[in-house]
Amino acid sequence: MTQPPEITYSDELLADGTVHRRYSDGRNEWRSRNSDGRIRWRDDRGDSGTDERLGRDLVKRSHADGRAGYGRDIGYGRTVWGQGQYVLVNRSSFPGRLGVVLGALGLGAGIAAVQYAPELLSSDEEEELRREAERARNSGGDGGGGDGSGDGDDGGFDDGFDDHGGFGTAGDGGDDHGAHGDAWDGDDFG
Repeated sequence: MTQPPEITYSDELLADGTVHRRYSDGRNEWRSRNSDGRIRWRDDRGDSGTDERLGRDLVKRSHADGRAGYGRDIGYGRTVWGQGQYVLVNRSSFPGRLGVVLGALGLGAGIAAVQYAPELLSSDEEEELRREAERARNSGGDGGGGDGSGDGDDGGFDDGFDDHGGFGTAGDGGDDHGAHGDAWDGDDFG
C-alpha cells in the first residue's frame, strides 16, 4: 500500500490573535476563529474559506469557490485528507527533541484506508456530526478520543483550542473555552 505524501506545518500566534501557518510545500495561510467556532482562513495563493469540526475526528474544509473536502484527525498532530491524498503533520505540536523522536518512529507511516476521511457526506450526516461535537463541548468532556482516532479532535480532532492556553498538542481535543473558546492551539482544524 502506498503511503500518502506528508506535508508538515507550523503555526505562529500573532499579536492580533490570528495564526500564521507555514506549510512545508511553501504555502502560507492566515487563520482566525469565527464566533460560531469555525476557522476562517486565507492563503498566499488567493484561496480562502473555512474549516469546521465535524463530530469527533472529522474536519470539513470549505473553499470560497464552493469546493469542499474532508480530513480525518488520526492523532499525534496528523490529519489525513480525503482518500489519502496527503497527511498534514503539525510540527508545532511536538517541537524539539520530542518531535525528532516521534518523527524517527515514523508516525506518518502506516496510514490505513480505514483512517481516510469520507469522500462525501450528506447535509444530514454533517448536521448529526455537528450535534455530536456540540454535545461533547457541552458535556465538559474533552471530545478527545486518543491517538489513532483523530488529530486533536480524535474524538479527538484537535480543533486547535487548547485548555491549557497557547499552542496545544494534537489529540488533546479538549477545547472547553466557553461556547467556542478563544485560545488557539497548534492545529485549529489541521
